[in-house]
Amino acid sequence: MNNTTKTSKQPVMPEAGTKPQVRLQSEVLFNGRQSLAIEHKGEVYVLRITKQGKLILTK
Repeated sequence: MNNTTKTSKQPVMPEAGTKPQVRLQSEVLFNGRQSLAIEHKGEVYVLRITKQGKLILTK
C-alpha cells in the first residue's frame, strides 16, 4: 500500500454564484494568543490551540 498523499497547491474553483473561500494563516488569526472568541448568530464560540498544536472549537 502506498501511504503517500498528493496535495495540490492549485486553488479550488468555487461553484458558479458563490464567493471563493478565504484562507487565513492561524498565526495571523491568533496573533500570539492561544485562543480567540468567535461570535456567530448571537452565540460565542472559542477557538483554541491545543498543546499538540491542533485546533479545537467549543461553544
